[in-house]
Amino acid sequence: MPDTPPVHRRATTAACCLALAALALSTALTVTGGGTLGDRGPLYAWYPVDALLFALAMALLRRVPARRAGRLVLAGSVLVAAAGLLAPPRTSDDAYRYVWDGQVQRAGLSPYAYAPDDPALAGLRARAPGLFPPGDGCDGWDERRAAAGFCSRLNRPDVPTIYPPVAELWFAGLHRMAGGWGVRAAQAGGALLAVATTGVLLRALRRRPGAPGGALWRAALWGWCPGVAVWAVNDAHVDVLGALLMVGGLVLAGRGRAGAGGALLGAATATKLLPALALPGAMSGLLARRPRPRDVVLPLAALGVLALGYLPYVLASGTGVLGYLPGYLREEGYDQDRIDRFGLLRLLLPDGLAPYGAALVLLALVLHVLRRGDPERPWRGALLVTGGALLTVTPGYPWYGLLVVALVGLDGRWEWLAVPVAGQLVYLLGGGAQQPAYAAALAVVLAGVAVRRRRSGSGVPTGAPAAVPANAPRGAPAGASATNGRGRRRAGTLPPGR
Repeated sequence: MPDTPPVHRRATTAACCLALAALALSTALTVTGGGTLGDRGPLYAWYPVDALLFALAMALLRRVPARRAGRLVLAGSVLVAAAGLLAPPRTSDDAYRYVWDGQVQRAGLSPYAYAPDDPALAGLRARAPGLFPPGDGCDGWDERRAAAGFCSRLNRPDVPTIYPPVAELWFAGLHRMAGGWGVRAAQAGGALLAVATTGVLLRALRRRPGAPGGALWRAALWGWCPGVAVWAVNDAHVDVLGALLMVGGLVLAGRGRAGAGGALLGAATATKLLPALALPGAMSGLLARRPRPRDVVLPLAALGVLALGYLPYVLASGTGVLGYLPGYLREEGYDQDRIDRFGLLRLLLPDGLAPYGAALVLLALVLHVLRRGDPERPWRGALLVTGGALLTVTPGYPWYGLLVVALVGLDGRWEWLAVPVAGQLVYLLGGGAQQPAYAAALAVVLAGVAVRRRRSGSGVPTGAPAAVPANAPRGAPAGASATNGRGRRRAGTLPPGR
């Protein structure tokens, strides 16, 4: 903001801080008094307030000087994450399963081999009153009576776990470090992971060759997002660990570190499986160039880490290592015999053909990224495939969109935030909202694409102005490159737009 008077810059920064404080306060009130799944009314009022304050804070942040933006983004991420810690989980009981899986592993057992209601685990249940409330009362929104007769805060207490091995290692680590905290340990872990992801985003945006200093605001699309405070911190969904590993893997892949990038992407996939959608982005442009060793190293590293993660659990549980995952997919409406998802495709195709249509859409997106994706911006292809997959599958859980929010933090294409918003609407309003919510999200994404193309075609910049390279001639305009005086680029300088 070189042309803005200092007093105006200070006023803009102060206004942004006030909006951020209001966002943190609103998020705190949402968490502490904003309702639960058993009393959803207050959520319908608080969530729009959070969204509006988030949009206001982001708009003001765009006008904050770049030298202050990084510190402000990180401080705001800490504030918003802290707001999620102020109450036990309000809209999901998944974190109770995390605590139980950690306790089971601490006892030397495999969570894939035993359901929580197994008589062999009666002793463990007795030592976990926070997960299995004693007495006759079992009327909380997060409590249900198991078939065996006891009260449980775990959903589906009659089936083994569904979570992949890196997630299980995370649960075991939380139990070892803070087992006495119960579900609060999972929430604290979620807050640390959320803030760590903001830090990785800031570092990646700051170190990107040729990236404008003003790009640091993008990290706030993740760090200040109220959905992160709810889904990653208050509800403590393990998807936040997958998001952190995915971001790290894509950043390393974009820098040409195929082995390390692939390993992190494999670990992300072994956390929640969905981050596998980012792998095509990490291999962007593969079909448009001559194969290179890194094109083999990256997927092999990812597959190797995934296999190594499963190995100890396969040895302990054998073929049961998938736990209840196949049954979960059937239960959620992804099975051919009971199709409740693929909402947008079911507007065009018979229900029985919707899964095949989804597979074709996903294949087309993957091929597009492998042919035309930018290998130096692998997160752009990852966002297209991941966001497109969620639009195609139309899940009813908003925390699946944490991957999209993290990718938006790298790429800055904020219109994709409509995808997790659609998931939140379906989660609160039920399956009847699936088609209109995701149709609206698709419309927002397409509108964003159209606006960006129009601006690009008319020469209007779509982001902050490019920084002047350090070795550019004195007085050169932003984006100019250094030459050797004969119109040739000096060795080591960056091509335009890099």
